[in-house]
Amino acid sequence: MTASVELSIVMPCLNEARTVARCIRKALGYLQGAGVAGEVVVADNGSTDGSQQLAAEAGARVIAVAERGYGAALIAGIRAARGRYVVMGDADDSYDFSALDVFLRKLREGYHLVMGNRFRGGILPGAMPPLHRYLGNPVLSFLGRVFFRVPVRDFHCGLRAFDRSAILALDLCTPGMEFASEMVVKASLARLQIAEVPTTLAPDGRDRAPHIRSWRDGWRHLRFLLMFSPRWLFLYPGMALFALGLLAQALLYAGPLAIGGVVLDIHTMLYACAASVIGLQMIWFAVFTKAAGIRAGLFPADRRMAALFRLFTLERGIVAGLGLLMLATASAVWPFVLWERVGFGPLDPSVTMRLAIPAVTLMILGMEVLIAAFFLSILSLRPRSDYAP
Repeated sequence: MTASVELSIVMPCLNEARTVARCIRKALGYLQGAGVAGEVVVADNGSTDGSQQLAAEAGARVIAVAERGYGAALIAGIRAARGRYVVMGDADDSYDFSALDVFLRKLREGYHLVMGNRFRGGILPGAMPPLHRYLGNPVLSFLGRVFFRVPVRDFHCGLRAFDRSAILALDLCTPGMEFASEMVVKASLARLQIAEVPTTLAPDGRDRAPHIRSWRDGWRHLRFLLMFSPRWLFLYPGMALFALGLLAQALLYAGPLAIGGVVLDIHTMLYACAASVIGLQMIWFAVFTKAAGIRAGLFPADRRMAALFRLFTLERGIVAGLGLLMLATASAVWPFVLWERVGFGPLDPSVTMRLAIPAVTLMILGMEVLIAAFFLSILSLRPRSDYAP
């Protein structure tokens, strides 16, 4: 049966009695009119308004999904689908299931994921709240393009099509609305072929409030984008802090620095120390997150990470860390000499702190390198199950 079905149209459903049968009739009409061997699957998420019976009577195959959430319903629906390809779309009649030719054509051309773009296809009056249209969707889609270099301008379009086996291989797992972002992000990381086509969004046919919660679900999308982009969450801010901190300390090492009417001195130097230390910590966190994510299967294998593990071995990390600690100790000798010259009495902070702060910075950085070397070595260990018997 699986081999005979080319296209499965999957609809998540939660109390859509007013519209689900209408959507199913459009989808079945498309399959018949286009001569496509297909089916309609309704993934019901616990409806209490009789949506299940209406969907079955309209000709859909209904599956019950106990775990609540948009993503949970779709994951179950995709797994239950029998087609080689899947089109997913909401059962609220906001998308036109009778106009799927452009999606199927792209799939047949070899694309793994075909996204609808409502901004190109048209958003009818009242179909999308202004907050979503002018702020939420554009900002989150822009961040997605920047973070993951994916050519998708509407990350959250609910009408999309994909190769079922390719998407199942991504092991999608988020149960909520962030599922929409997870699919695009993981497809991009796995280097799947992605296309985008225009689609139209119409006002939904509900007589109740939508399930989506703008700020809560917007945050869940943003949180997911950040967690799956250690570069933008940790690496780039960390590199900026680290570089600025070291530069500021180098400029202030010889003495106070006047910029216009502002004089920067040892207090600025102390904050620069904090910036460089925090910056290096963020850089390490980027590396740890990526390494742990690859090991857990959340990220695909990365050649740059593999090269880093080959270059930054435990032994080299120990040498680098101890080298920084030795340099810190050497830097602390002169302040100690100055202290000895005054009989270990009070010192002039403007002189000694200018020497002590870089020494403390080197000491902390050295310990961070040592600790990171051991932690990365632990992450690089392969569990016994990874080895062939």
